[in-house]
Amino acid sequence: MIRVLIADDQALLRGSFKVLVDSEPDLEVVGEASTGVEAVAVTERERPDVVLMDVRMPEMDGIEATRLIGKGSRVLIVTMFDLDAYVYDALRAGASGFLLKDTPPADLLAAIRVVARGEALLAPTVTRRLIEEFARTPATPQVRGLEGVTEREREVLTLIARGLSNVEITRHLQLSLATVKTHITRLLAKLDARDRAQLVIVAYESGLVSVPR
Repeated sequence: MIRVLIADDQALLRGSFKVLVDSEPDLEVVGEASTGVEAVAVTERERPDVVLMDVRMPEMDGIEATRLIGKGSRVLIVTMFDLDAYVYDALRAGASGFLLKDTPPADLLAAIRVVARGEALLAPTVTRRLIEEFARTPATPQVRGLEGVTEREREVLTLIARGLSNVEITRHLQLSLATVKTHITRLLAKLDARDRAQLVIVAYESGLVSVPR
């Protein structure tokens, strides 16, 4: 059973999400929050697998709440605002996915399952916008390095940052699917990353992958 927390300042929307999520046999809503502060507190208490997180909420926004939640629960940002405005900050804060509130219900449910499995993979449109944001944003003074990452792991990380799926990576590097998954697991551990979205961030911030000009 995938345990879900719904964080949104609109009671009607929380109720709609709850009905939708609870209608699925493998999903269960274990808590609700109307502010960012409450989202952090309820997450600490309930330990949900996935948090559906709004961006604009009272007391604390969803970006800061995502940052404070850390690695214990995966966060799926669900907002009515344009993707370009928040994708960079949300992913750097630790979000595993990013959806707009007009996403079809079936796609939202599918996204919850994907994020819960830790297989978050940025869609090509999101990856492209993230790269564009890196091109506009000065490099952070606290760049994470790649110490301890092997040459093969660097190759896998580069392909992840380019938006390739596991199957595509196997074809490109002529490796088995199990071997690719092992490399990704090791990358997540070595780079202290939550999921593939975070690996994309590391790949660019470390300079392993350069921003297209």
